[in-house]
Formats: sequence, C-alpha cells, structure tokens
Amino acid sequence: MIFRKIVSIVQRHINQFSWLMLLSVLFCHLVFTWLGLYFNGETELTSLEIFPYYYVVTTSTVGYGDFSPATHAGRIWVWIFQIPMGLAIFGAFLGKAGQTLTLYFRRRIMGNSSFAAFENHIVIIGYHPQVSAQIVINILADKHREGRKILLCDMQQSEHPMQEHLEWVDYAKLTSYTTEHELKRIAIDKADRVIIYADTDDQTLTTALKLSVSVKADCHITAWFHDQSKVDLLRAHCPNIECSSSRIAESLVRSMQDPGASRVQEQLLSGLCGDTQYAIQIPDEVKQPFKFEQVFNGFKKLHDATVLAIAKERNGNQLEVNPELDTLVNPGDYIHYIGNYRLRAADIKWSQM
Repeated sequence: MIFRKIVSIVQRHINQFSWLMLLSVLFCHLVFTWLGLYFNGETELTSLEIFPYYYVVTTSTVGYGDFSPATHAGRIWVWIFQIPMGLAIFGAFLGKAGQTLTLYFRRRIMGNSSFAAFENHIVIIGYHPQVSAQIVINILADKHREGRKILLCDMQQSEHPMQEHLEWVDYAKLTSYTTEHELKRIAIDKADRVIIYADTDDQTLTTALKLSVSVKADCHITAWFHDQSKVDLLRAHCPNIECSSSRIAESLVRSMQDPGASRVQEQLLSGLCGDTQYAIQIPDEVKQPFKFEQVFNGFKKLHDATVLAIAKERNGNQLEVNPELDTLVNPGDYIHYIGNYRLRAADIKWSQM
C-alpha cells in the first residue's frame, strides 16, 4: 500500500514535470557524475573547491578548458554520461525556469494573483463582453468618484478580458463565486461595492445569497436578473441587496406614449453625456431636518442640481419620488438628484438650505 502511494506520487511529479522532479534528477546526475570521476581517479576534479565550478561549466557546455579529465576512463565517463545527460537536464531546467517566470509575470493577466490585500474596492461578478465594458466605462466616467480599484471576476475567461483598463481594473479567474477560499482571494469581506451579473439568473441568485452575509455591513450589493420573480425573491430574503431586472415593456410603452422618454432615461443612467442621476446621504452632523422645498430649492440654486426623490434606506427602500413640498427630510436620508457631476457631502452648503 505504501509502495503504491510512493509510485503514485512519483508519477504525478513526472507527469506535471514539477520542480521537485527536475531538481531530484539534477541532484542524481550531479552525484553520479562525481562518483564516476572519483572512481576513475579524477581526484583534482572531485575536490569540493573545484567540482561545483567544473560541473556547471562542463555540463552547460561553456567549457573554459581550465579543468578537464586527465585519465582516459574519466574522459569516457564525461562524454558518455555527464555531457549528454547534463545537456538534457540543463535544457529542461532553463525551459522550466522560463515557464515559471512567464507565469509569474503573467499571473495578473491570467487572473491567478491574490487580491487579499485589497480594501474598499469594487467587485464585478461575471463578465459579458458588451455589458461589462460599459459598466467599467461608466464607473470611470464619474470623475468625482472615490478612487476605488475595480476587480473583475469570472470563471470562463482565461486571460484579463479588459487589458485596455489595466490601470484601474484587475482580473481574478475564479473556480466558484461562493467558495470561501475564492472569496478570501478577492477580499470580498473588505469590498465597498459589488455588482453581480453572472451567466444565469440562478447563478446570480446563489452568488447574491452567499455574498449578502459575507460582505461588511456598509458594503452595497447590486444584482441584475432577467426574471423579475428572482428579484422579488431576493428582495424578500436579502434587504441589503439592491436588485433589478429588465423593464423592456415599461420602457417601450413610455416611449410610445411620451416620445423621447427613452432618450431621457438613457441620459439619466449614463455618466458619459449630460446630466446624470446620483444619490447622496444627508450627514448625521447636519442635526436639523429640512422640508423638501428647502432641499429642492437649495440644490437647484446652490449646485444647479434637481432633486427627484427621497429614500430612507441606501438600497432605495421607502423611496418617495417627487414628494410634497412640506415633506420632512431628515439627517441620514438619501437624496436622489440629477446633476452635471457627483456632489460630495462636504461640498453641499447644508446650512444655506
């Protein structure tokens, strides 16, 4: 039983052409070379001072000629065993070293790096050629955003699919979106934002359920589904996830009834052209509540922004669009507005509202 296990281990290292196998062969060749020279009377070459130098120079065929076998038997041993076997091992060693270095320097491109040191980053789960590219472009288009790194995660792409954005976008090739060691590798517990758009709705749902309890308390998760029923299911079980689905029917009807509505929606969603929809939380330091009329007028006069809605929670729960002018807006509430750029809480003149 033990013998079979040893044979199995040896076979595995040979099949994988591992460093352990290569170094073992190299060591055996070195020992047998020394023994052959020693028993053939090459006392000068087998000394501890000379042999390492002689072995490397002769085996690599550099051959300076300052040290060489003095006996006929020693020369035969060198040209029959040392040089032919050594050349093969030396070539294999260089090839393995080159392969290892290539994989080391390409690990970022191939998605094999560890991102456990990342903090406050954006994680995008799932890659779709057109959609993922637009997601990244729209994130980077927000010039006033916080400088978070983006980590794209996928299980299919063999190399980084968005190498034109290497400055901001890293790639992690995962074996699963839900296993603990893979989630640790992408530092999901330290991520600040997560976008989930996997290959299927079931995969998105499973991933969202897992990540909802794996992220930090203030991490915001967004998930997208084709099936509205999955949206309803996730909202019922994971209130900390903001999920949505395609609204093709509503969009078509709105465009039919109110021509140009689709262009308005497109501009509100995209930061690439014109005013865009943003959201900001009223700091707790503000203390006093406002009337919606004060907030609406203040944003327009002071910041040229139009307030659309007020929400009590980050993911849009208890959302009130176009509330009455006397509606109270409290510290901690979220203001959804349209503006030329994102406003920061420190930039807003709350005292002048």
